[in-house]
Amino acid sequence: MAIIEVSGLHKAYGDKKAVDDVSFAVEKGEIFGILGPNGAGKTTTVECVEGLRRPDRGSVLVAGYDPIADRGSVTRVLGAQLQENELQPKITVQETLELYAACYPDPADWRALAERLGIADKLRARFAKLSGGQKQRLFIALALIGNPTVVVLDELTTGLDPRARRDTWQLIEDIRDSGVTVLLVTHFMEEAQRLCDRIALIDKGRITALDTPSGLIGRTASGTEISFKPSTALDLRQLTALPAAASVTEKGGRVVVKGTDETVSAVLSLLAGQGITAHQLRVVEASLDDAYLDLTGADA
Repeated sequence: MAIIEVSGLHKAYGDKKAVDDVSFAVEKGEIFGILGPNGAGKTTTVECVEGLRRPDRGSVLVAGYDPIADRGSVTRVLGAQLQENELQPKITVQETLELYAACYPDPADWRALAERLGIADKLRARFAKLSGGQKQRLFIALALIGNPTVVVLDELTTGLDPRARRDTWQLIEDIRDSGVTVLLVTHFMEEAQRLCDRIALIDKGRITALDTPSGLIGRTASGTEISFKPSTALDLRQLTALPAAASVTEKGGRVVVKGTDETVSAVLSLLAGQGITAHQLRVVEASLDDAYLDLTGADA
């Protein structure tokens, strides 16, 4: 059952079309990703979902409510972490949680939320003294403090170091596992590939593809690549004849074969059958980066 429905969404700023006929539905309980380069229209799309922007045309429903006409109802079911967040530098974590909790008729227990998100030991810390990862955890807590059924997370991990980013990914998975539907906006391919059940690729204001991560990767022409240095001379024509071999090249004694997983197995069987050892063997599978470049023709 769709908990977010976007249909024929249009939004322009002057002559610039930020969102051009975007449609998608988010199922209850999934992590739905919106992926694309900067300026693609991702944030404008979710701001229409949040009720922060009024669409020029099209419709948006969140749990059956229009974010503009039914704003009060939407704020009770939707929590949001915006692309850019800031708080007073001297306000403490506890003061922030108490303040936001007071805005809801039935808020979550902010103490339990702080414990769950790993900031319970920072309750007396001032916002300005928090690390980037701690600030993001606080903003997630603020997005969840109203007990929403849907949470929008916009560019959540931008600026975080690799460890903080991975810790935040685990938090997002925990949020989904607790029953909250997540609409995740990102331009990090690895993030989308790990977290999302389905992904909408947006480029220049339009959806260019919508599928599961594996479905999108399956569409890429890049396929799987196996490379190695054979221990003895090898007839490259034998490799070209292998199942689904898309290309075979050799440079500096290193052979590179592009194809599918079936091609990789066939290469290894051929080498074993001829008693050839594959030195410096490397197998690289297609990634969401490859799919994105193939499907949009844009830089990731």
